[in-house]
Amino acid sequence: MSRRFLVTGGAGYVGSHLVAALRDRGDTAVVLDNLSIGHHQAVPDDVQLIEADLGDAAAVDAVLAQGPWDAVFHFAALSQVGESMREPLRYLMENAGNGIRLVDACVRHGVGRFVLSSTAALFDATGDASIPADAPIDPQSAYGESKWIIERALHWASQVHGMRHACLRYFNAAGADPQGRLGEDHRPETHLMPLAIDAALGRRPPLTVFGSDYPTRDGTCVRDYIHVTDLAAAHLLAFDAMVEGDVYWNLGNGAGYSVMEVLLAVERVSGRPVPHRVSERRSGDAASLVASAEPALKAGWQPKYAGLDDIVRTAFLWRQAHPTGYDN
Repeated sequence: MSRRFLVTGGAGYVGSHLVAALRDRGDTAVVLDNLSIGHHQAVPDDVQLIEADLGDAAAVDAVLAQGPWDAVFHFAALSQVGESMREPLRYLMENAGNGIRLVDACVRHGVGRFVLSSTAALFDATGDASIPADAPIDPQSAYGESKWIIERALHWASQVHGMRHACLRYFNAAGADPQGRLGEDHRPETHLMPLAIDAALGRRPPLTVFGSDYPTRDGTCVRDYIHVTDLAAAHLLAFDAMVEGDVYWNLGNGAGYSVMEVLLAVERVSGRPVPHRVSERRSGDAASLVASAEPALKAGWQPKYAGLDDIVRTAFLWRQAHPTGYDN
């Protein structure tokens, strides 16, 4: 039976892959995006794209009035940690403020389920142990705080109004659609994997590795990478899991790879060296951030692209075929 979903930020990186997953299983997706970060080329021609801002309450109400909706998937957000520390009030207004208004509108329009693209930035990771979903919440950035505020709004929407929710805390989304339909195109690009690929392809200057003296196996930071298609699958599973109650999952591969291991994987996949230089540590970078995804795994989540080379290969093929991103 086909279901109907509203996807905010569905023209962005993770949101567009979720839209593809919904279409692939026969569901209907409607995308709400202001296209400030997303790309209209990432939305298929047969998917309705409504260009509007979440700060426009009348526009959001008009969209939700087109229901009924089986759920709202909420991806639309500013997402740069460093930028959030330069412009904290902007992040709180645009992410938290607009998020709360969206939750309120969903309650008023009778939406029964809500899935939030949350973040691992909720946690203050100081050790090398994997981080469970019930770890203490202590955001170290305005970005993390903005997502936590939305999570609390969803808690009260559930307690008072009965709207079920899922909060999915990502660690590092990476890779591209294995069918080559979608990929990563941020402007400017700040993520390690596409930057390393572009350096290998000669499209950018040598990569800067920030710090080589961390207490890790090779001295560089360790991060938990999850393929964006596996991330989309987790959203679909979370929608089903809300039948039993509200859902809080950390999502990652549980292993973690160092910066140098990512560079070596890019070299293996591309057959090219990754020009790079080592610099001083970057302020605020933790030595290791790795997720414990046990609740999601127990619920039946089975990542198909858990190996680092598998993730890098899909990212490399997309960037090789799209030298200027979606402008191709």
